[in-house]
Amino acid sequence: MLYFYLCSTFVLLSAFVVLKRVKLRQKVKMGSWLSYLWWGGDPDIVNTQSGLTRREVYAVQQSWAPVYANSVANGTELLRRLFQAYPETKEFFKMIKKSSDEDYSQNPQFKAHVINLMSSINLAVLNLNQPEVVAAMMNKLGESHGRRKIQKEHFYSLKDVIVKMFIEVLKLEGATLAAWGKTVDFWYKHIFESLSHGDRR
Repeated sequence: MLYFYLCSTFVLLSAFVVLKRVKLRQKVKMGSWLSYLWWGGDPDIVNTQSGLTRREVYAVQQSWAPVYANSVANGTELLRRLFQAYPETKEFFKMIKKSSDEDYSQNPQFKAHVINLMSSINLAVLNLNQPEVVAAMMNKLGESHGRRKIQKEHFYSLKDVIVKMFIEVLKLEGATLAAWGKTVDFWYKHIFESLSHGDRR
């Protein structure tokens, strides 16, 4: 009798363990399937052209949205910080070369440049899931800035200011900051491809 009881108990426990494993596997499969649908594919596969995963693209787009919601004020602040950290960059902005920080926003030409800058960044962010489109946009940007004698070091100065501003103002965590770093590197790669071509025209 005791033997029969022990055998029955063993069979029941074995069946319970097997069922738990099957359910767990089904949950993992269901979670993976839902994740695949949500992201439109594997969220952690790196795009060979941009160097970004879908998850990183999402992080960049989500963190950019509040910045662009107040684009003129944030763009003006970005350039103000650039001029303070790297005064030589102000030489490229003849319309405000002799103006004080407080007067920047009153200059319509400067405001137009800010709008253009922020709109360009916004388009580049929104289209990160189409890296070939962003690469073409950055090539055009490189050509136009090359004609104005802007050099690679000026772009790196801007990157430095963007990162510091995002850390201070947006309080971005490490993974999102790293995604932004990869994003800007992707942009700059294609800007630099045509920067010297614009300089020769």
